[in-house]
Parts: sequence; C-alpha cells; structure tokens
Amino acid sequence: MSTTPLAESFGEPAFRDFSRLCIHTITTRPWAIEEAAKHYSRSGIGGISVWRDALANRNIRETSQLLRDHNLSVVSLCRGGFFPHLEAAGRQIALDDNRRAIDEAAELGAPHVVLVCGATPGQSLTESRKQIRDGIAALLPHAEANGVRLAIEPLHPMYADNRSAINTLGQANDMAEELNSPYVGIAIDVYHLWWDPDLEKEIARCGKNGHLYAFHICDWKTPTLDLLNDRGLMGEGCINIRQIRSWVEAAGFSGFNEVEIFSNRYWAEDQAEFLEKIKHGYLHHS
Repeated sequence: MSTTPLAESFGEPAFRDFSRLCIHTITTRPWAIEEAAKHYSRSGIGGISVWRDALANRNIRETSQLLRDHNLSVVSLCRGGFFPHLEAAGRQIALDDNRRAIDEAAELGAPHVVLVCGATPGQSLTESRKQIRDGIAALLPHAEANGVRLAIEPLHPMYADNRSAINTLGQANDMAEELNSPYVGIAIDVYHLWWDPDLEKEIARCGKNGHLYAFHICDWKTPTLDLLNDRGLMGEGCINIRQIRSWVEAAGFSGFNEVEIFSNRYWAEDQAEFLEKIKHGYLHHS
C-alpha cells in the first residue's frame, strides 16, 4: 500500500489556502456533522454550510459552539422554501416550516437561510412565482426579528416542474428588487446557472444591488446520469468555474466558495479520500 498522502499524489501547489473554502454537510453526507467538522477543521477549511437534516436530534446551540470550537464559520443554513402549493393549507405548512428554519439559523448563528423556492405540477409557473414572492414577503418580519437573511437560489430549468419556479438569475434579481428588503438576497450556484448567456450581466446587477449573498460551486458532468445526485467535482465537467468566480468577485463578492455536491457515487466512497479530491478540485479548478 502506498504511503504517499493523497493530496501529495495530486501534485498540490506548495501554498494551499482553504480559508475561503466552505463545504456543505450534504456534500459529505455519510459523515455526521461532528465528524465532518473534525475533518474540515484538520484540513484548514474555513467554513461549513449546514443542512437541516444534519441538526436532527441535536441541541443547535451546542452544535453551533462545536463548529466554532473547530474554527469553522457557519456560512448558511440549507434549506427553506418550497412555497407554492395548490391549496392554502399547504402554503401555510410551508410558511410554518420556513419560520422554523429561520429560528434554527438564528440558534446556529447562520447569517442566512438558502431558499429552494419550489414549484407545483398542475399550477402555472406564473402563479408559483407569485406564491414564492408572497411567501418570502410573509416571512420578512420573522427574518428581521431574528437577524437572519433569506437567499433566493435560482435552480436549473430541469427543476421547474416541482423544485423551483425561479430558474434564472434574472428572475431572482427581479424578485429581490421587488421585495426591496435588506433581508432578501440571492445564492448563486454555478451548477444551475452556468448555461445562462446573460449570467455575467445578471451577476453584476446582483452585486450592484447588494444582493449577492452566496456562491456555490461544483461541476456539470457529461453525461449526467442522475438529474439530482450526479454532480461533479470541480474540474470534472464543463463549467468554467474560474470565469464565473471572476465575475462574482468583480461584482464585489468576497465571501466563501461553497462546495455543494450531491453524488451517489461520491457518497459511496471513503469520505476522507473524497475530501482530498474536493480540496484538489478547489485549488486547481476554481
């Protein structure tokens, strides 16, 4: 068996800075949050974005302290949203759950909740977008009272049927401008937006408005074997992540680069080895 560290075998540069690297707990899903925190911290990774399932059956304040004891910044809580429903009762259930997400973010010390906004088959996208806007507006008093921002995440059009009626950065910008609140902004994910011919212009618009809250990275594999759970490591696909990152930074963003990868393949691997691959992809392809 080789004794060469995996990172060294990749030919990493002598200077490795992971202070602006953030990893979502969903990315290393097989690890409990305690184990993820330990491994991220040992690697010098600066941030963690927490998915709500990782907090199940835990004291959130104690978990927050654990993450900070590992020198990890809590970058965001994922996720809220899913506002549209055919019936008013469904929309109310969604609002109640989003208020709980805001409470959890406040306890965790996360500055914002990422919103996967939702859509409903059998309902027009226009109506779903109206319900999304109305839902976010209804949450604003609770968000403001808790000091937690709401980040609209536009999703790729392949998810327009039941995951999000907000499918371009232009649509997200329009909604954030209409809501006109310092507690509403946008999370930009390269996986969802890389294809958009207006992306550079819309990123600049987002930054100018002060709405650029988050930047998520991964890659688009060809062929994609699963529309949800086959995202690639940075450098494994066709997204020009460095170019998009340059646009985001030109728009004034100086926050974390958040690795968000859903992958049946990588979840089945040894997660410590997967983490080394993430670090390599981050250094060389983002």
